[in-house]
Amino acid sequence: MRPGANQLNAPLRSLALALCGAATLVLSGCHHQARVAYQQAPPPLPARSYPSSTHHTTTAAAEPAAPSVDLDAEAASAPHGFFDEAKGRPVFTETGLASWYGTVYHKRAAADGTTFDQNEMTAAHRTLPMGSTVRVTNLATGQQVLVRITDRGPFSPGRVLDLSMGAAKAIGVYRMGVAQVKIEAFAHTTADPAGKWCVQTGGFKSQDDALALKAKLLRRYSTAKVIEFAGPTGYWVRIDPPTRSKTQASEIAEWIGEPKPATLPYVVRLD
Repeated sequence: MRPGANQLNAPLRSLALALCGAATLVLSGCHHQARVAYQQAPPPLPARSYPSSTHHTTTAAAEPAAPSVDLDAEAASAPHGFFDEAKGRPVFTETGLASWYGTVYHKRAAADGTTFDQNEMTAAHRTLPMGSTVRVTNLATGQQVLVRITDRGPFSPGRVLDLSMGAAKAIGVYRMGVAQVKIEAFAHTTADPAGKWCVQTGGFKSQDDALALKAKLLRRYSTAKVIEFAGPTGYWVRIDPPTRSKTQASEIAEWIGEPKPATLPYVVRLD
């Protein structure tokens, strides 16, 4: 018996219905995914740069070189009396390593009695008179800056100058940490040329070592002023000779090296 048309089409209709249902599910699923796909993407994160190390290892070339300062303009824009003189020939020249200091000492009293501001153009030197005007040149980049001596230091072997953070940034020393510089000091007419001198030595890891040296100094130099104090790098001892002359200070520094060979005595100018 030959099947009728309805009987022949029944399987086809069932298949069609099944395909339609599947298509509906697929379309429904695609429609749901489309809504997610077309949501606006969040803005990209801004690019960030990170230091390659916690140590000062960046080369001078990595820091954009600033042009040398106009010395006359720099002196003119400084507060009255900030720079005594910045013209003519320097009366003192020195070449060596310069470092910088800032945050730990910011807003604290400097050796000259002023409040240290890490952003001002100042520096620490062991022997130049307070208030001296100094031109500092980064020998690697040629950058220059005028600074005023307001503090004493550095007390690290092999270093001759400690710049404020602002001055270090001005001549490309900030990222490097240390740099070879040329120091040119100009005449300082307001200070006693002879100066007042002392000896500072340390830093001892143990306070007992500092007190032991203090006791020896008091026995040997009974008329001198000897103090012991704690600093950021350890315990220090300072002795002021009776006459505060440079000659006496140099003799004391030489003697300290005998009982305490490991110590590093520094002859320092007080004024």
